[in-house]
Amino acid sequence: MELKSVKFLVVLVITFVIVFLMNYIGNTQSDKLQRALLNGLGGMVGLTIGMMIYNRSKNDQSGPQHFD
Repeated sequence: MELKSVKFLVVLVITFVIVFLMNYIGNTQSDKLQRALLNGLGGMVGLTIGMMIYNRSKNDQSGPQHFD
């Protein structure tokens, strides 16, 4: 999945909505909106970093390195 594709953006939006709603609905503290927004953004950033690492190693043509 490319990082600049529409499919990835849809996955990011779905991830944000799910994490945001889980945190917003389940939180009873006074700053639940800020916490839910930060957790949703953190989920999006984590997914983006994970996909960057996955895409970088997906096209690696060098075989496994044997250090023995």
